[in-house]
Amino acid sequence: MTETSGRLAENILYFARALRAAGMPVGPGAVLDALSALEVAHVAHRDDFYWTLHAVFVKRHEHTILFDHAFRIFFRRRGYIDKLIASMLPDTLPTAPKPPEAGAQRIQDALFAGQNAREQEREVEIDARLTVSDREVLRRKDFAQMTAGEIAAAKDAIARLALPLDMVRTRRLAAHRRGHIIDVRRTLRASMKAGGALIDLKYLGPKEKEPPIVALLDISGSMSQYTRLFLHFLHSITDARKRVMTFLFGTRLTNVTRSLRQRDPDEALAACGANVADWAGGTRIATSLHAFNKHWARRVLGQGAVVLLITDGLERDADDTLSFEMDRLHRSCRRLIWLNPLLRFEGFEARAKGVRAILPHVDELRPIHNLDSMTELVRALSGAPAKGYDPKAMLRQVA
Repeated sequence: MTETSGRLAENILYFARALRAAGMPVGPGAVLDALSALEVAHVAHRDDFYWTLHAVFVKRHEHTILFDHAFRIFFRRRGYIDKLIASMLPDTLPTAPKPPEAGAQRIQDALFAGQNAREQEREVEIDARLTVSDREVLRRKDFAQMTAGEIAAAKDAIARLALPLDMVRTRRLAAHRRGHIIDVRRTLRASMKAGGALIDLKYLGPKEKEPPIVALLDISGSMSQYTRLFLHFLHSITDARKRVMTFLFGTRLTNVTRSLRQRDPDEALAACGANVADWAGGTRIATSLHAFNKHWARRVLGQGAVVLLITDGLERDADDTLSFEMDRLHRSCRRLIWLNPLLRFEGFEARAKGVRAILPHVDELRPIHNLDSMTELVRALSGAPAKGYDPKAMLRQVA
């Protein structure tokens, strides 16, 4: 093995370790496969090198974004690798600087974890006040800009969120201390225990039941990072409440309720990714809502269901169909809450046609970009709609 090939193998190994630290299931076997693929493929330029590694390391749709960020950051920051494989990549193109994207900070932290650790060891002074504010910073930090360690901490915090009980009355009757109907059967049984000398009246009252929660999650490229963490939230409440139905949509609608019922959260999300073919693709909200209203609405939206719609509202084919399907969905459920991560921007306005088509048909419009917004959602699910999240007020501001 020549010195060039040896250095290339070392860097591929380092790159694979960074992918594994960022959350991708990359093992030693994948590194050997990548080296063999590069030797057989005879790559001619940078794109060939990219897609060869992509074919070996990426096994799930949701890992495509992480791999893309890792590849661009790795080869931009470590320029000596381009010189190392110059014979294989004669047409290497420089990467232009771009604004931070979802998952970029997470990948950068995984790639240079060793270097950052050495720099931190050199620091002698430690400000104790920072340890107190770490939790506040984590709760307010955008999901898309979190590092790998912060995402792990956010997952633990999400798992500890307790969904309050939002009970609704049904038409059925159950035992009730202050009911209005005498339960003859239970009354006779109670009197027989005392020998018939005493008659203790038992009553029936309205039976209360937890309403179903139906989540419709956008899995387009701009929503991927937020959707993954919100799936952790749905997995935690699905374990406690069995009446939680989850649907993912991009260019089509996919029911992943059974996948989320697995006990291990990583296995549950892996099953979701395996069942979804359009992860990180385009967005067709109207088409997906039409499929839901036609095939699933009558099955899952009974008994006062609450619908959580998480999307940025940027419809690919915005027309009157979206408004019609949203109106139909709103009429079929007891409460419709729209969760939009774009609300994290102070200057956000309802300018897009898709956003304006959705707003008139939702009960609440809430942000969903950090732990604080997720905690507020949990509190809101047990109470009345909040006045501060009135979607019609946003329409009036634009009009």
